[in-house]
Amino acid sequence: MADFILEMRNITKRFPGVIALNDVNLNVKRGEIHALCGENGAGKSTLMKILSGVYPHGSYEGEIVINGEEQRFGGIRESEKAGVSIIYQELELIKELDVGENIFLGIQPLKMGTIDWNRLYFDTRKLLQDVGLDIDPGIKIKDLGVGQQQLVEIAKALRKKTDILVLDEPTAALTEHEIELLMKILHDLKNKGITCIYISHKLNEMFRIADSITVLRDGKSIATHKLNEVDEPKVVSLMVGRELEERFPKKEHSPKEVVFELRNFTVYDTEYQDIAIIENVSLSLRKGEIVGVFGLMGAGRTELVSSIFGAFGGKKNGSVLVHGKAVEIHEPRDAIVSGMGLLSEDRKRYGLIINQSVSSNMTLASLDRICDFGRINSSKEFYLTGEYVKDLDIKVRSLDSKVSSLSGGNQQKVVLGKWLMTSPDILFLDEPTRGIDVGAKYEIYNLMNKLVDQGVAIMMISSELPEILGMSDRILVMHAGRFSGEFLYGEATQEKIMYYATGGE
Repeated sequence: MADFILEMRNITKRFPGVIALNDVNLNVKRGEIHALCGENGAGKSTLMKILSGVYPHGSYEGEIVINGEEQRFGGIRESEKAGVSIIYQELELIKELDVGENIFLGIQPLKMGTIDWNRLYFDTRKLLQDVGLDIDPGIKIKDLGVGQQQLVEIAKALRKKTDILVLDEPTAALTEHEIELLMKILHDLKNKGITCIYISHKLNEMFRIADSITVLRDGKSIATHKLNEVDEPKVVSLMVGRELEERFPKKEHSPKEVVFELRNFTVYDTEYQDIAIIENVSLSLRKGEIVGVFGLMGAGRTELVSSIFGAFGGKKNGSVLVHGKAVEIHEPRDAIVSGMGLLSEDRKRYGLIINQSVSSNMTLASLDRICDFGRINSSKEFYLTGEYVKDLDIKVRSLDSKVSSLSGGNQQKVVLGKWLMTSPDILFLDEPTRGIDVGAKYEIYNLMNKLVDQGVAIMMISSELPEILGMSDRILVMHAGRFSGEFLYGEATQEKIMYYATGGE
């Protein structure tokens, strides 16, 4: 048996005018968890699409060797037959079907020419047990949480007799408890001899779970190390090609007058209208400060900012004041007119029209600036968009390029550009660096500092404690729909914040 279960040798992949992968090598040992990292656009997804057969043999240069034998995949099914399964960040489950139907989709066991449902659900239960999931195999996917759906995907992969399991950003939408469970499952699978390739932007997870790491940069394989041979700063420098002196470029800010206030703000559930999910909350934001808001899943962080912005369906009461004057916000347009912007946590669903151009996305909230007599002036649109693309250093071939063609970091900059075009006084950032790489995060942080220096008040919601501690002038902790703690920069620690986030008083 070969030491390496997988060898991808000298892989080069070209698209019109672009070399996406240039002589990349990836060697993964049998039974290890191998981290694959790099900035957005480094080539990770392209490399995995070659491994999975999405890009068939002949569309790239180089070799794929699995268990010592060269593979020439003509498509996805051939890759799966060779023992490769990939679980993408956006799960590929049919939500209207049940768990068993999803796991055995296309290969249902038959008995006398019809589906043997008893066998299907019996086998499904065994697979669910392997991933620690105690649920009815007849429950519909749409009725499961994201973490449970993730485990169903893993069970589906195990059904295919997987030798190499690839997980792409597997914890992006998981709670801390679900992440703990996933880590345990991956360790169990490793002990059973399954090899895992783990792709994530969360370096702390990589150092916690992986045995080895390969770094890609600009379509090239830069280095492969055992995890005990490197630390986070070293990996960051390999990813971005330079040393980052600090992961968080914290600056001293000088907050001025209060520009935004909530007084006794309560928000009710959209379905159960007598249940308050945000209860009697008050807060203030000052001109030229970053207020970080931390809370565990279900604390009400996203519901708070979306209801402030008029984008949440539940009823609400209480007072909203901008520059000392009460404002009524019934829909996002009211919030925009009042000088607010909201970068939502899910940019693809709520921040962008993914199949439209960069220019049309960036001007969505500022159509009054580019319209003449009710019609869009294309010249104005391109000029204005071009200025923001330049200022934000958005890497795009053309302003006509679809947003779907951009990396995650550049998509996030497009959303930011959309709101900056409205000249906001108050900017709500909900998970502003979710799903983007270290280098792009650093650029977002610098942009936040620049905006604060210009007098913008920023409220940043984040589930990453280092980010909260590294960028906030003031920190508010949420638990069960209320603020349970408040700290100034320098007073907070991870332990103190988690104490209040878990219900401490």
